[in-house]
Amino acid sequence: MREISLDRLRTLVSIADHGSFAEAARLLHLAPPTVSLHIAELEARVGAPLLTRKRGQVRPTAIGEALIARARRLLIDADQALDDVHRQVQGLSGRVRLGASTGAIAHLLPQALETLRRDHPGIDVQVAVLTSQDTLSGLRQGLLDVGLIAMPQPPVAGLRIQAWRRDPVMAFLPAHWSGPARVTPRWLARQPLILNDASTRLSRQTLEWFAAAGVHPEPRIELNYNDAIKSLVAAGYGAALLPHEAAAPEPGARIAMRPLRPALWRQLGIAHRAGDIEQTTRHVLDVLRGMAAQ
Repeated sequence: MREISLDRLRTLVSIADHGSFAEAARLLHLAPPTVSLHIAELEARVGAPLLTRKRGQVRPTAIGEALIARARRLLIDADQALDDVHRQVQGLSGRVRLGASTGAIAHLLPQALETLRRDHPGIDVQVAVLTSQDTLSGLRQGLLDVGLIAMPQPPVAGLRIQAWRRDPVMAFLPAHWSGPARVTPRWLARQPLILNDASTRLSRQTLEWFAAAGVHPEPRIELNYNDAIKSLVAAGYGAALLPHEAAAPEPGARIAMRPLRPALWRQLGIAHRAGDIEQTTRHVLDVLRGMAAQ
């Protein structure tokens, strides 16, 4: 059974609005026989007359009125759908799915989201808290559009991965401790430690930093939430190694932040699928890339 075409419904609505086949043909840029054919096809599909002609005026029948009411809603929905898609193609609105670690989300991502809200209010960024490997997997499967990941990463087929930003890893110490101006692995290894767990790139980096000095400390606790780690440092529970972004607020009076010797850096990258990119995703990438040197 043939479906009802939106073009046929548009013709029916136009005739009802203007009371004339000829006027509907003119407004829709159709030949008069085409307009008559549209109505004939609709009536055959419905199985009843939809229009009546009295004294030169074309009016809908009761069945025609019922169909016209539904047709108006369908045509509005169809026009709105096309307008929404067109806005998304232009990058004025749409959804972008982004995966990032808690470290990136804590201070970096809010800056990007604030800029997007101001400059591109129609873009809805959906954020998922994921490890770098889960983010790359989500990108490969088409479940994500953009990823903020720890670097370095090996090449991944179908994805483009580029360096984003480089932030120093600092020692966060309880303020009442007497620590050196520059914290070394050997000194820090003798202190109670709060470290990221083994699932993170930062954990591997810090363990390599200690190992290069020939020390292998055992942390008091391992967890992944930087704000929780800072709270424990402020309470005097131990010291931590965490990245510090230039735009991030100072840690507070109960925490002393010291540089490391040798220096250690947290490197992040941006990943997305290779090939054509939707304009909404481009806007998100442009905002993130603008933060690279901040």
